[in-house]
Amino acid sequence: MAFEYTLLKKSAKSNARAGTLHTPHGEIPTPIFMPVGTLATVKTLSRDELLDMDAKIILSNTYHLYLRPGADLIAELGGLHQFMNWPGPILTDSGGFQVFSLGPLRKIDEEGVTFRSHLDGSKHRFTPESVMKIQEDLGADIIMCFDECAAWPADRIYTQAAMERTHRWATRCYEAHVKSGRWEQQALFGIVQGGFYPELREESLRFLTQGELDFPGYSLGGLSVGEPKDIFYEMLALTAPRLPENKPRYLMGVGSPEDLLEGILHGIDMFDCVLPTRIARNGACMVPEGRLNLRNATLSRDLRPIQEGCLCYTCRTYSRAYLRHLIRNEEILGLRLASIHNLYFLLQLMREARQAIFEDRFETFREEFLAHFRTIPHEVRQHNREKREASLRAKK
Repeated sequence: MAFEYTLLKKSAKSNARAGTLHTPHGEIPTPIFMPVGTLATVKTLSRDELLDMDAKIILSNTYHLYLRPGADLIAELGGLHQFMNWPGPILTDSGGFQVFSLGPLRKIDEEGVTFRSHLDGSKHRFTPESVMKIQEDLGADIIMCFDECAAWPADRIYTQAAMERTHRWATRCYEAHVKSGRWEQQALFGIVQGGFYPELREESLRFLTQGELDFPGYSLGGLSVGEPKDIFYEMLALTAPRLPENKPRYLMGVGSPEDLLEGILHGIDMFDCVLPTRIARNGACMVPEGRLNLRNATLSRDLRPIQEGCLCYTCRTYSRAYLRHLIRNEEILGLRLASIHNLYFLLQLMREARQAIFEDRFETFREEFLAHFRTIPHEVRQHNREKREASLRAKK
């Protein structure tokens, strides 16, 4: 089979698990973090830099690629893999979160969403069927259903209506993708919604996993959109372990180290987020203690690497003092080097978590990591605030 998930090891003390996802463009060891290449590029980084850090899969954005340069052009040029010269697996999201974040620039109806481009105000239309066609033209290995992501906070009436529409759209996506003949080449993931109401999450879970639909993988959507951390973790613990055991489980839009480990604890296999490259552009680097601010004046004569013992290109090659100089002077190289380190940090965290699962010590590994990891830094709070503001725009 072109797509197959193999569960290799389960923890005896939690829902943590390790496996392998087989795709047409290579195998993906799980748990895995997926660097985000929104516009067919991970910001500031080259393909070879991603391969050097052993990134197994990257994510691109349907909404943005539809607007520029256009899915039809990418298809004409051989598909997304050839267009960006990426040899490994690619996942494309549906663009749903971006569309619904447009707020007053979009209008939802039963058939789909009419919206105006954030680039030039031009009018466009997404339906479940058209989103399937766009992703089929892009040619990603894993594609997502078109869903309606309820905002935080959202009342129960709207959340239920959005969830039920998501279910109807999931059926339409499923049928359209089967009809296209691309089912064997592209794995379509269903998305569990239901906001922050446990009974709705359970209903969405049942609809997508116990009915006539049989997706190759499943995602948790509508989480980490600005809600308090305890509510996020509550919904995660409720739904993640109940997703099908023989299918990959994907938690969308999550990228802080503590959230990745929490997701793994509850059985999540796949993660993505723009966080590591976004905070890098603000001069912040992830380290086991939490964060290193490269703008800090105390680093001006510090010849140590960002993180002692780190094997990323940045830490093997440059000092904190040099990186501070680059960041303070807004040199592009500084953004690249900080991004390389942050992505490597998360990829290495996933590799170490996977090994800990195999060795029956994941829970201890997680506890020891969190014991030294400081509270959420300013850049992460800013990232969460931006997601919360996007969620509020979606309510309008």
